[in-house]
Amino acid sequence: MRTILLATLMALLLAFAAAAADPLKVGSTLQLFVDEHVTESLRGVSLKLHEPRPAGAAIRFDQPWEGNTSAYAIVFKDGAKYRMYYRGSSDPQYFNQSALKPGEKVVPKNGEVACIAESTDGIHWTKPELGLFEFQGSKKNNIVWDGVGDHNFAPFLDTNPAAPDSERYKAVGGDSKGLIIFKSADGIHWQKMRDEPVIKDGAFDSLNIAFWDDNRKLYVTVFRDGIQGIRTIKSTTSKDFINWTKGELADYGATPMEHLYTNATTPYFRAPQIYLAFPKRFIPWRKPFGDVPGDGVSEAVFMSSRDAIRWDRRFMEAFVRPGRDPRDWVHRNHMPAAGIVPTADDEISIYVSRHYNFPSAFLERMTLRTDGFVSVHAGYTGGDVITKPLMIEGSKLVLNFATSAAGSLRYEIQDQNGRPLAGHGLDETPVLYGDDIAREIQVQPKSRTYRKGLEARPVKLRFVLKDADLYSFRFAD
Repeated sequence: MRTILLATLMALLLAFAAAAADPLKVGSTLQLFVDEHVTESLRGVSLKLHEPRPAGAAIRFDQPWEGNTSAYAIVFKDGAKYRMYYRGSSDPQYFNQSALKPGEKVVPKNGEVACIAESTDGIHWTKPELGLFEFQGSKKNNIVWDGVGDHNFAPFLDTNPAAPDSERYKAVGGDSKGLIIFKSADGIHWQKMRDEPVIKDGAFDSLNIAFWDDNRKLYVTVFRDGIQGIRTIKSTTSKDFINWTKGELADYGATPMEHLYTNATTPYFRAPQIYLAFPKRFIPWRKPFGDVPGDGVSEAVFMSSRDAIRWDRRFMEAFVRPGRDPRDWVHRNHMPAAGIVPTADDEISIYVSRHYNFPSAFLERMTLRTDGFVSVHAGYTGGDVITKPLMIEGSKLVLNFATSAAGSLRYEIQDQNGRPLAGHGLDETPVLYGDDIAREIQVQPKSRTYRKGLEARPVKLRFVLKDADLYSFRFAD
């Protein structure tokens, strides 16, 4: 009896604490399930990481200024155009000449240059002939920068409304001395903003990422460093892109320390309050093939954050495995490009390096359903997820979900104490099934004049799933 009373008291205390907590002001913003930021409880369901699907080569590093060590790609959508920046470089010492296939050509050792590729759909890419920098006596190439910082030149589209037109594009790049900052009016013609590095407290021998966070009204840089001999990341912020805070080491919680070689951090374009990252996990002590110079194997993992300091690493399994191709089981492969872009109404794409170290090196496009990184997943026996109290805006509930033919998804809208609201109880809402990126459900009158209750006070959402996945939700008009 005493045990039952204690359990009841604990449940009441937890319910009171949940009710007393400040509600999350989500408004009409998209909510993902990559962490438990919006969830209060999960019963009979789990958060499931989904692997991207290969969709073919995006570009091959086959030009004289490119080659087997080309890497460090960044991809973003710029109006109607897609842009990709990457390092072109070749160093044949990193593969065994005996591994060459018949007819395979080797790009001779060259220096490092920053290149650009363009696309109208994110699928088919071209390398524009820019005529800016000379390579081996010719300017017929797609090189956009050849100078300090070209090892890891990392541009981004600056969406800060206060940024002048002459600085619509910015970039970081550097070496062990620190990161130098760059600006451009068109993303093609670049110049340094300062001669000396502006961020110095890191290692930087990787792809270091910078972007404007419109929610926090800050520039953010996520960069390479190390701790106790383990590769990790730091982050720093700035209001003006020139003066930066002291870098803070990433906090991965109670997870094992691993070598995270690159980070590929990006605010998700549909929910920019969430940073998604795709680090390249490096396992230096493994070497499956004795004829490949260099130790270690690599793969891509997934993590998320809302400040680039505290990272959610609940998914320790690989996001992109090496696969069955022997040329992908070598060191420093599977570097995800920074950036996530839409390539269809129901599809998003990321890009991952393959065959790094070999003459066949290329960047592969990989796809997911829109918002399809993580889902609340239920098996056939079913379960439910309940959100924390939310302040919402909108007359329609928009769901991204998939069920089996026998599966289902149901929802309930509750007050902040967990009591179903009249007209929104589980027995009063429709049984949903199918596979939709944006299933719209009218939950209150469209006219704000006639809305009653849902926007005036905190509400909880309860989703009951059976053989189903729920990827995201939002409210809209």
